[in-house]
Amino acid sequence: MNKRIIPNTITSCNLLCGAVAVYLATKGVFVWAFVFVLAGAFFDFFDGLSARLLKAPSPIGVEMDSLADNITFGLAPAMMLFCYLLPLLGWWAAIALVMAALAALRLAKFNVDDRQHDSFIGLATPANAIFWGGICCMPYAMIKYDWIAWVLLGLSLVCGWLMNSEIPMFSFKAFKKDKTTIIAFLAGSVVLIALCITKALIAKHIEFALFSGTACVLWYVALNILLYLKNK
Repeated sequence: MNKRIIPNTITSCNLLCGAVAVYLATKGVFVWAFVFVLAGAFFDFFDGLSARLLKAPSPIGVEMDSLADNITFGLAPAMMLFCYLLPLLGWWAAIALVMAALAALRLAKFNVDDRQHDSFIGLATPANAIFWGGICCMPYAMIKYDWIAWVLLGLSLVCGWLMNSEIPMFSFKAFKKDKTTIIAFLAGSVVLIALCITKALIAKHIEFALFSGTACVLWYVALNILLYLKNK
């Protein structure tokens, strides 16, 4: 058996999860759409890992990975945000779909950028997807004012810019190099996750627990920007 079939099959599972997430977003089932985005992230982690363990990397696998990521971490969160904001903003919400195009640009740049083997330049698409997944799971009652919906729409463009920015962002692959930074991030994330889960238990809404991903991504971006400004 060709060993490359295994990582490519895992990549295909990532793409299928993204496709299901897009479909569920159009039905307004945002919690389950986010669950499938997270499942896609799980497969995205293990396709590269399996390719390295089996020593079976391939050019086709690299291309498949980017195509799958664009569906799961580009189109799916953009569609979730579009469908989430549509009842509030009407067809102005279609601006959120620009995020899918900017995610595709970020993935294309990643494939040809030799600087991103152990770290990232710009926000990674899975982190962007997790950020928006948590937001779109929140009840509409949380958006008490109309302007909040417009802020979210504008924030989608900011995230698109962040994905294609030149801001260095650490990766867990570089733990030995950035040990202090990664430990600080993990410590802060544990606190944020605990707070969100506590809120979910008190309010009896699982949506608040899912928002922990959004909170952790915010902390990740803030920490990287602070380090960037400090080094600059």
